[in-house]
Amino acid sequence: MSGADVTFRGVSKSFGERRVLGRVDLELAAGEFISIIGPSGVGKSTMLRLAAGLELPSSGRIELRSKLPRPDVRMMFQEDRLLPWRTVLRNVTLGLKGRERDARDILGAVGLEGRENEFPVVLSGGQRQRVALARALIHEPDVLLLDEPFGALDAITRAAMQLLLESLLAMRPRTVILVTHDVEEALLLSDRILVMRDGGIARDLKLDQSRPRHRGDSILSALKEELFDDLLAAENAIDLSKVA
Repeated sequence: MSGADVTFRGVSKSFGERRVLGRVDLELAAGEFISIIGPSGVGKSTMLRLAAGLELPSSGRIELRSKLPRPDVRMMFQEDRLLPWRTVLRNVTLGLKGRERDARDILGAVGLEGRENEFPVVLSGGQRQRVALARALIHEPDVLLLDEPFGALDAITRAAMQLLLESLLAMRPRTVILVTHDVEEALLLSDRILVMRDGGIARDLKLDQSRPRHRGDSILSALKEELFDDLLAAENAIDLSKVA
């Protein structure tokens, strides 16, 4: 299986006196796709930033293990973060030399063949996110971190991007951590779903259903209701803590 093993061992993170994460223990196998859901402010994006090395834990440690001495980690954000003065092709090859052919191939895979020489300003939001995804995947990362990458898209474009991501990962599996507020998105794409509450993991749900999954599946619908109940409980816990 491609990808890297990712382990959080007793990881906590504080910003000043505000604790965001408290002693998180988590193990991901190479090639596993997990989604993290939960109310705002419970530490979902902080976990991604810690895994990416953009933040250091206040205590504990994070281990990444793969066949390579240093596993490659790439992160994709809700904003496409394309450089407006660079063409689509040059955005994908940012920081790379001699990879134009690979970039054209991956742009074809994400449905943007023939758009290589255009600038981001003429692309739709969904097309810009396809470029951002191509830019992340051209590095063939061991770990792909996704922070609400489709959150700003309309429902149809979002569904199309979910299908695209699923098909690309089926061809070239890797370890993926997705932060999302969309419970259905998590159910469609993930091997496991983590529900976060108060800076920790309140539930670790393993999904055994084969992919591709269908939105109308009765089992997924039942799980969706369960997860919404978990999220409402977490949200209420935050509100009560503020009142107290």
